[in-house]
Amino acid sequence: MHASVVIPTKNPGPIFRSVLRAVQRQEVPFSFEILVIDSGSSDGTVEFVRAEDGIRLIQVPPESFGHGRTRNLAAGLTSSAFIAFITHDAIPASPNWLARLVAAVEQSPDIAGAFGRHVAHRNASAFTKRDLEAHFSGFLQHPLILSLATDPERYAVDQGWRQLLHFYSDNNSCLRRSVWESVPYPEVDFAEDQIWAKTVIEAGYSKAYAPDAVVEHSHDYDFLSQLRRAFDESNAFRELFGYKLGAGPISMSATFLALARRDLKFARSAKVGVTATIKQIARNGALVTGHLLGTHARRLPSRVSRYLSHDKRLLNNLRTSSPYS
Repeated sequence: MHASVVIPTKNPGPIFRSVLRAVQRQEVPFSFEILVIDSGSSDGTVEFVRAEDGIRLIQVPPESFGHGRTRNLAAGLTSSAFIAFITHDAIPASPNWLARLVAAVEQSPDIAGAFGRHVAHRNASAFTKRDLEAHFSGFLQHPLILSLATDPERYAVDQGWRQLLHFYSDNNSCLRRSVWESVPYPEVDFAEDQIWAKTVIEAGYSKAYAPDAVVEHSHDYDFLSQLRRAFDESNAFRELFGYKLGAGPISMSATFLALARRDLKFARSAKVGVTATIKQIARNGALVTGHLLGTHARRLPSRVSRYLSHDKRLLNNLRTSSPYS
């Protein structure tokens, strides 16, 4: 078997049928398998997968799920040279998605893994579509294959460059089995993909960006969801990498005003409605507030942090395992 597509699931809802159908329709010049690893779905996902021919289904108890642990378990149940990961709501956008993702890793034996582009779901807001396009277009301003050797001096002194080198999203990715066997995913509850990428980069491997390996994957969060996710992201990046996503109230206010001006300008040019624009500006407020609070999470009362955190297990683990405590 040349490649495996691993899809972790937990109550994905109807969208998962579109995901699986798109994976099944892949046109590749090699053999591949599909492995679904489910951690306690109760929405009919397990029954749907069981009814499909040629799909491997692995079930694990919900309490044993971990973003790194579960992906390692699934990878260990395959024997393929290349292991692609997508999430249960990431729909491959073309029948060439898998071939292009694997080809990105095959370019050179020192490439440990590759990540592909995301585009917004068709029903996503205009702001979400714009933001995803801008985010992934930014990677085109740099070489598609990056390593420490690309600019070793810069890696030591430039936080933004380090973030670029270890950005990796296993919402849409493919890793080389031989590298994974020596450097498996860390068993953490957040950013397992970026920690893995940082580890392989610092071990001397390269990573690749595959802009033509596209999935539809996006979320339009409400205010509270955005606040909590921003809090978790900022808290985790501070604890895991030492990055401060929220510097202070003055910087937060300046960032919010800049984002508001940008979005008002975009709303006028793209003819976005008033209600959608107000929601976007509110999400901006939630984003910068969450980043500020997450950066200073250790100074907050425990009950406040627990309310703000979307992932309570992540919060508890960060308090006990951070190298930046």
